[in-house]
Amino acid sequence: MNASQVLFLVFAALTLGSALMVVTTKKMIHAAFWLIATLFGVAALYALLNAGFIAMVQLVVYVGAIAILFIFAVMLTRKDLRDSAKSLNANWGWAALFSALMFGGFAILLRQWDGFGMKEAGALPATDMITKLGTALVTPTQYLLPFEVASVLLLAALIGAVYVAATNK
Repeated sequence: MNASQVLFLVFAALTLGSALMVVTTKKMIHAAFWLIATLFGVAALYALLNAGFIAMVQLVVYVGAIAILFIFAVMLTRKDLRDSAKSLNANWGWAALFSALMFGGFAILLRQWDGFGMKEAGALPATDMITKLGTALVTPTQYLLPFEVASVLLLAALIGAVYVAATNK
C-alpha cells in the first residue's frame, strides 16, 4: 500500500466514525460538531481524488455555511440540548439488515458496470473542470434552479431560527 491509500483509509474511517457519532450522540450540539468532522473527512477524500475545487467548495459551503447555520439554529432555540429519547429504536436490527442488503445490491450493480474498476482515469485539466462546473451552475437548462432553491432554503432556515429564538424568550 502506498501513502495515498493509507490516507484514504484513515479519512474514510474518520468520516464513517464521525457519521456514526452524528446519529448516535444524545446532545444535539455534539451531533453538529460530529457533522463538521464528517464533512471535513469528505473534503479530505475529495482532495485525495485531486478534486481540489470540489474539496474547497465542500469546506466553504457545507462546513462553513450549513454546519455553522445548524449550530446557530441549535444554540438560538435555547431548549434543553439533550435528547431524552432512546438513540436506537426497537427496529434498529431490521434497519441494519436492510442497509447491508442495499449495500450488497449496489456493490453487485457496480461490479457489473464497465466503468467501475481500479484503472487510472484520464483527468481533465483543473481549469477546464472549473469552467464547466461554473457554466453548469448558471445555465438555466442545467443546475440554476436547484442552486437557487438551495439558497432560498438556507435563507428560510435562518429566518426560521431567528423567529424560533425570538418567540422562546
